[in-house]
Amino acid sequence: MGDCACGRIDVHSHFLPDVYGEALAKAGLTSLDGGMPIPAWSAAAAIEMMDRQQIDTAMVSLSSPSAHFLPQAERPALCRQVNAAGAALVRDYPGRFGFFASLPMPDVEAALAEIAYAFDRLGVDGVILETNSDGEYLGSPRFAPVFAELNRRGAVVFLHPTSPACFEQVGLGRPAPMLEFPLDTTRTIVDLLYSRTLQANPDLKVIVPHGGAALPALVARIAAFANLPFIAPRPASEEEVFETLRRLYYDVALSAHPVALEGLRRIAPITQILFGSDWPFTPEFGVARNLHQLTNDNGLSEADLQAIARTNAERVFPRLVQLSKG
Repeated sequence: MGDCACGRIDVHSHFLPDVYGEALAKAGLTSLDGGMPIPAWSAAAAIEMMDRQQIDTAMVSLSSPSAHFLPQAERPALCRQVNAAGAALVRDYPGRFGFFASLPMPDVEAALAEIAYAFDRLGVDGVILETNSDGEYLGSPRFAPVFAELNRRGAVVFLHPTSPACFEQVGLGRPAPMLEFPLDTTRTIVDLLYSRTLQANPDLKVIVPHGGAALPALVARIAAFANLPFIAPRPASEEEVFETLRRLYYDVALSAHPVALEGLRRIAPITQILFGSDWPFTPEFGVARNLHQLTNDNGLSEADLQAIARTNAERVFPRLVQLSKG
């Protein structure tokens, strides 16, 4: 297959505005999540990378640890500043960026206030939720009002992994993105399924990162436990697990290798698969390698490649259709 020069929409891209870098530095953080270096970021560098990799628009968000490195009382102010920076980026570079707002979880009242501000004042494209907040997972009954409000708005919810609370015990001295990030993504999706949060909020447009993480390998096992009556709440049936997962969206960041993509395609149709780069936490050579695998190693048709690159994302973000026509 060719390279499908089709104006990609990148739904998994990160930014580190000055206010966030300053907050990390003030907290004394020189690396993140078990030793991952903090990458440099600028709008100019992002656009240069995007042009080289034929990416028209990047939907940017904070990566892990979001504002979770701060005491809870200090998180709303940082999220507000980061969200203002994201809105300014979109405004300053029309068509090149979209933006997912960060929420000061696990403070539900503050999160609801930030949802209202982000959508009603800033016009954001969606929100990003880390897979856990201080060890509390997204299916927690405490977070039900957050999901209900996002569902009422038909919002895009981009899930992003972060380190589990027990990372020092289970990380084995290796950085969290190697193993704990995909496992924590899978853990929070299972929590959302078994708490029935996803089923109760069908108007959400949920994007699962990294090709569904460990879901393709574990989905049959996860679904089978829906048959056990002593688990409550739980999915109504095995089939409900598969049906619910089929309507979620999945990005291919770091996940276009044929082994990973074949597994994803067994739980999600092509219509639900989106392009993601994970830049700058994934350096550009890794983005290019993932793109080469996607376009050359999976036997995808040009129509499928175009769907993953752009047209599926245009259904999720209709404003980008108008921009491309403009």
